[in-house]
Amino acid sequence: MLDKFTNRLRYFIELSYNGSEYHGWQSQPNAITIQQTVENSLQLVLKNKQLKIVGAGRTDTGVHALQMYAHFDFDQNFDANGLIFKLNSFLDKNIVINNVFRVHNKAHARFDATLREYKYFLTTKKDVFSSDSKYHFTKKLNFDQIDKAIEIIKDNTNFKSFCRSRTDVTNYECTIANFEYEAKNSEVIFTISANRFLRNMVRAIIGTILEVGLHKISTEKLKEIIDKSDRIYAGPSVPAHGLFLTRVEYPKNIFVNE
Repeated sequence: MLDKFTNRLRYFIELSYNGSEYHGWQSQPNAITIQQTVENSLQLVLKNKQLKIVGAGRTDTGVHALQMYAHFDFDQNFDANGLIFKLNSFLDKNIVINNVFRVHNKAHARFDATLREYKYFLTTKKDVFSSDSKYHFTKKLNFDQIDKAIEIIKDNTNFKSFCRSRTDVTNYECTIANFEYEAKNSEVIFTISANRFLRNMVRAIIGTILEVGLHKISTEKLKEIIDKSDRIYAGPSVPAHGLFLTRVEYPKNIFVNE
């Protein structure tokens, strides 16, 4: 497909990555990040050193993504399929570009996202083949208590107690669309989706939920933790390597039908 245009147009990239060897999504000095790596490859392939990308979110160091989106602007013709092929040839085994497509010029990968979904993977069985993608957790959990804790989290909208300290965030309101888990054989998979997430929010929630399942935090105490709106009262964050960004949704009207 050849995209013919004379004015600068906006594109979305859909990508997946294993975050084990990266310092998160966001570009930063003296660290290798997903954003920087993809940006550098795009600049090289499209021969434009000024090109920048904006992601749908900012995954932390070690966090993975099955589906992430980013947008960029460009003002020359290019073959989308050819671009995908070339990018995947330049990028290492830990990042793959799944799609590149036109969106309306004011579409924004971060601000137009209506829902984000994360999954967190626990395994009670030591597995050398999943050590960088599942949290090895061997303590016995009370799932009846976890069920109650999840309902409390779902009914909550103020997540300041689960947000990383020392951030520039002023809005701690999030609407949880779904929060559930599946316990099967040696695995427990938590799934949580919301309109937005704060820094470290998912890992802090899961860590606190596990504390409830271990009887270290009661459901009444969980309500108090939420009311206190202070990160120091919640449970510890679970390790990053078990966390995956699995889905990002957008309104259909931001896409350009070609």
